Amino acid sequence: MDTILGPLYTAVSWIIVQFHTLYSLVFDKNSGWAWGLSIVSLVVLIRICLIPLFVKQIKAMRNMQVLQPKMKVIQERYKNDKQRQSEEMMKLYKESGTNPLSSCLPILAQSPFFIALYQVLNKIANNEPVGVMGKEFVGSARNAHIFGAPLASKFMDGAEKVQEFGATLMDVRVVTVIMIVMMSASQFYTQRQLMTKNVDLTVKTPFMQQQKMLMYVFPIMFAVFGINFPVGVLVYWLTTNVWTMGQQMYVIQRNPTPGSLAFQQRQEKLRAQGKLKEDPAEVEARKAVEEARTNRQQPKRQPKAKRQTGAAQATAKSSAGKAPETGGSDGKLSLDKDEPKGDKPKQSGGSTSRNAKSGQRKGQQRPKHPTKK
Repeated sequence: MDTILGPLYTAVSWIIVQFHTLYSLVFDKNSGWAWGLSIVSLVVLIRICLIPLFVKQIKAMRNMQVLQPKMKVIQERYKNDKQRQSEEMMKLYKESGTNPLSSCLPILAQSPFFIALYQVLNKIANNEPVGVMGKEFVGSARNAHIFGAPLASKFMDGAEKVQEFGATLMDVRVVTVIMIVMMSASQFYTQRQLMTKNVDLTVKTPFMQQQKMLMYVFPIMFAVFGINFPVGVLVYWLTTNVWTMGQQMYVIQRNPTPGSLAFQQRQEKLRAQGKLKEDPAEVEARKAVEEARTNRQQPKRQPKAKRQTGAAQATAKSSAGKAPETGGSDGKLSLDKDEPKGDKPKQSGGSTSRNAKSGQRKGQQRPKHPTKK
């Protein structure tokens, strides 16, 4: 690996030496401030160069959010044919101009620098020259301390190795634990900020579940791997996490995802400042909705006794409305009076009673046509 990454070791060590020379004008050249700020400046320089890739990452993540409903349809339609599912997915990516790997570009691009810095610090810990750093620079960096912890020391180092750097095991453990906690917390806050403010909450997709899982997985990964990182690498990773958090906060405020909470807050802010041009019809509709919501009155809750009294009165009124349907005292319908008495034979009382009951069930009967008398 040293042969493959040799040029990168040289580039990283040269950048650190140049910044160290600059900071030595202010701080002691053997101090942790001079070497620590050199590593921080290395991170800032790398992240500035990666800004174009970060812009592509933001665009790719938004396109992936837009495509999630279509991707879910493809997965359901071809769930038994994985090959066809992959083909349809690639076709969808090609039509929309989306590259799923674009969201990982900043991490992939800075990974070689991270590995190079890790190896440079390891060689400094072993007192070996690396890149453009000779014995003088290696010795100075090896003895530099940040809050009492040497740059090349790790959480898992033993007491004897820590004493070689002129430090105590307690100082190294305390500093590394604090930096690991800060590193994991910054990663968690960055991912949580993305999920709560810059995601379209109206669309429930597997992408949101995946991002929610990463919100908890990444901090745990940093905590597990952090105990094996030198203090200098922890400085590097903490700095890049803080940079990512600030950069993402700026993007969310300036250009949030449509439909997200940040987008709604930005629209309200621009509307209050009078900088947002809206359709007059939409403004009137929104005002009407707000007025209706304000003027709407909830019905007062009545006591149980009053509700029962009201129900009894309603039942009595409905019974009174049905009473006029019946005719005279013999139980016949009022329509029977219009029929000629000689047309039909007289029916017995039992038949009359049955007809009355039938009339009560069926309601008012339709009168006969005059030609059918």
